[in-house]
Amino acid sequence: MTDIARDAATVPLPRPAPVTLGQAFWVWLRIAALSFGGPAGQIAVMHRILVEEKRWIGEQRFLHALNYCMLLPGPEAQQLATYIGWLLHRTKGGIVAGTLFVLPGMVSIMALSWVYVLYGKLGFVSALFFGLKAAVLAVVLQAVARIGSRALRSGASRLLAAAAFVLIFFLGVPFPLIVLGAGLIGWWAGRSGSAAFKGGGHGGPEGATVVADADTLLGEELPAHARASWRETSRAALACLALWLIPVAALVLLLGPGNAFSSIAIFFSKMAVATFGGAYAVLAYVAQQAVDGYHWLSPGEMLDGLGMAETTPGPLIMVLQFVGFLGAYRAPGMLSPLLAGTLGGLLATWVTFLPCFLWIFLGAPYIERLRGNAAVSGALSAITAATLSAGAISAIFLLRAGVIVTLAVTAGLGVILHFAGLVG
Repeated sequence: MTDIARDAATVPLPRPAPVTLGQAFWVWLRIAALSFGGPAGQIAVMHRILVEEKRWIGEQRFLHALNYCMLLPGPEAQQLATYIGWLLHRTKGGIVAGTLFVLPGMVSIMALSWVYVLYGKLGFVSALFFGLKAAVLAVVLQAVARIGSRALRSGASRLLAAAAFVLIFFLGVPFPLIVLGAGLIGWWAGRSGSAAFKGGGHGGPEGATVVADADTLLGEELPAHARASWRETSRAALACLALWLIPVAALVLLLGPGNAFSSIAIFFSKMAVATFGGAYAVLAYVAQQAVDGYHWLSPGEMLDGLGMAETTPGPLIMVLQFVGFLGAYRAPGMLSPLLAGTLGGLLATWVTFLPCFLWIFLGAPYIERLRGNAAVSGALSAITAATLSAGAISAIFLLRAGVIVTLAVTAGLGVILHFAGLVG
C-alpha cells in the first residue's frame, strides 16, 4: 500500500446528511420490497442498504441491535427494522419501518391464501406448491448456515451452538433455559475480558470493509430519546399493549374461548411471548401446535404456507397469516368461509406483530445505554450463537412431512457440525 493510500484509509469519512422521516419512508419501502429469503436474506439486505450504502448506522451498532433482536421472541428481522427506525426517527420511525417491513408480505400471503383455497386442487396450482415444498426445506437450512457463517466467528460460539442443539433436540431442555445459560456464559466471558463472544460482522465475508460507527449518520452518540424517562418510555409501550390485548379480550368475552377467532387470538398471542430463537424457532412451535394440537392444517399445508412466505417479500413469519386464514376458513361460524379466513389471517398477523413493537419501544432505550458494556455485549452474542440451533431443529420438524427422520437428524447435525468446524 502506498503512503497516499494509507493516509486516505485513515481519514474519517464525512458523516451523511440528516434524513427526514419522509425520505426514510422510501428507503424502508425499498428494503421491504427486496426482503426475500427469510431472516438471513432480510438482514443481509438491511445491512447492505443501511450500513454499506446509506451509512445510516455502523457495523458494531447494527450488530448490537441484531443481537438484542435475536434475544426477543418473534421475528428478528422485523424487530431489527423497527429498532433502527426508532434510532433514526423515534417512535414514529419505528412504526413506519416495522409496518412497511410487514406490509408487502401481508398483502401477498393473503392473495395467495385465496388462490390456495379456491384453486389449490387444480393440477398446475398443486404442482406449483409441490415445487415450493421442495425449495423451502433447502432454504431453511441455507438461511441458518448464512447467519451462522457471519455470527459464529469463534470456536467458543460454534461450540455453544453445537451444545445448544444437543441439549434441545436430544435432551429436551426448554429453550428459555438455553437462552439463560448462554447469556450467563457470554456475560461472564465479556466481564472477564475474554474475546470468545466478541461480535463479528454481518455484512459479508471476513476481511470486508467495516463501516465504523463514527462515520455514520447515527455516529457513536446516544440519541436523546434513548435517555427518555421511564414515564415517556412506558407511554408508547402501554399503547402497544392496549392495541394488542384489548381485541383479544373482546373476542373472548363476546364469542367465548372455544370460538375459532378467540382460539387464533389467544394462540398467536401466547406464541408472541413464548417463542424465542427468531423466526425459525417460532415456525417450529407454530407448526407443532397448529398441526398436532388445533388441527387447523396438515404438515403438507404448513410447507405450502412456508413456500408462499419464502417466495414473497417480507418476514418468513408471515406464514402465520396463512395458518390463521385456514383455521378460520374451516370454522367460519355464521360468516362465509372466505370472509372468515380473511379476518382470521389478519387477526393472526395483528396479534403476532403488535408485541414486536412493544419489545422494541420498551427495551431499546436501555439496550442502547448498555452498548459499550462488554459483559452485556458478550451475553447478547452468546445468545445469538445458541439461537441458531433452533433453525436446524425447525428444519428437522419440517422434513418429517416427506423425509425419513434419520435423514432429518443428519441434516440438522450436519449444519451444527459444520459451524463447529468438525466437518467441511
